[in-house]
Amino acid sequence: MKLQKPKGTQDILPRESAKWQYVEEFARKTFGNYNYQEIRTPIFEHYEVISRSVGDTTDIVSKEMYDFYDKGDRHITLRPEGTAPVVRSYVENKLFAPEVQKPVKLYYMGPMFRYERPQAGRLRQFHQIGVECFGSSNPATDVETIAMAAQFFKEIGIQDIRLHLNTLGSSASRAAYRKALIDYLTPLKETLSKDSQRRLEENPLRVLDSKEKEDKVAVANAPSILDYLDEESQAHFDAVRGMLEALKIDYVIDTNMVRGLDYYNHTIFEFITEVSGSELTICAGGRYDGLVEYFGGPATPGFGFGMGIERLLLVLEMQEVELPLAEELDVYIAVLGQEVNGKALELVQALRNQGFKAERDYLGRKLKAQFKSADQFQAKIIITLGESEVEQGQVTVKNNQTREELTVSLEQVGTNFTDIVDQLEC
Repeated sequence: MKLQKPKGTQDILPRESAKWQYVEEFARKTFGNYNYQEIRTPIFEHYEVISRSVGDTTDIVSKEMYDFYDKGDRHITLRPEGTAPVVRSYVENKLFAPEVQKPVKLYYMGPMFRYERPQAGRLRQFHQIGVECFGSSNPATDVETIAMAAQFFKEIGIQDIRLHLNTLGSSASRAAYRKALIDYLTPLKETLSKDSQRRLEENPLRVLDSKEKEDKVAVANAPSILDYLDEESQAHFDAVRGMLEALKIDYVIDTNMVRGLDYYNHTIFEFITEVSGSELTICAGGRYDGLVEYFGGPATPGFGFGMGIERLLLVLEMQEVELPLAEELDVYIAVLGQEVNGKALELVQALRNQGFKAERDYLGRKLKAQFKSADQFQAKIIITLGESEVEQGQVTVKNNQTREELTVSLEQVGTNFTDIVDQLEC
């Protein structure tokens, strides 16, 4: 049997992992400016953590989850999304306690798992970056979180992004709208796709965001949630819109954008961009004031979003965004002869201890091959070390771009290389 990676997974090789590290660090910096802190939850959870939050009738639970019984006969699942584990942790660790500073602002990043058909930007092991904010029902929290995502996308270089905005209102508004939608869709049931016929019985709001052609035709004249908002819901939505406009964040109202889960309420949003003529959602989120209570915690408002790293990197590549990856080497040591092997090791370690990114030859190659390696590493400086250099206690340090050279003592290289770099203007 040929050993290879499982279908729907990928090896992230060094050149690509540098991009991942850049995106992750960019997110950490952006979210940190908004006072978010990182949380790390287990890659696997008890099955009920996901089924309780996402719902037994959803495709995620019924078709896509990797779940199994472990050796203790516990029903376990690899996490298919990030919000439920964070909410479980919030409740279990009593982050709602009075002594914890509110609101609690958390972000996460890591692998998720869903058994679905692999395609561009979507894998069976995929990775998400997400944020969750607990404890504030203020519409300013909605807008701040949306603004944070908008800033992230703008500053990392993604273009042509549109913010789609909608509201699900309060639970009362949603119930009234649900009834109106069922009344509208029931006479059209036979024209709907098989999935939407099932959803009409279980979760009619999900029919609205179906991608099937026949469903899009059916919902074209469906009633709008905006016509069923109560006073509280209308006030919250108006406040969100007003604050977005004050921050000059453009948006379009998309009443066909929904969430199929009962704990979602009020604001929901997606950031959408166009790549090669196709629309791609690169971030989705909203308010979920009922989820903490769903997990056995006290009634706690929540707001958050998630974005897929694979899809984000795909969009960056398709839009030809060059990430400023610092891959060049500070110093490369060309080693002449086995006799100076130990001294070369001492020298490269001394440079690393001073904070320089350094490498040396280990393979005993000819000088020409070593210089070629230095160029491939994009080394700023080359030091050639042989027996004569060790005997004399001096080496030649060369700027690999300007070819300017300095002859300096080995002691100075090992203890104060910064001054040499400054003289060579590297």
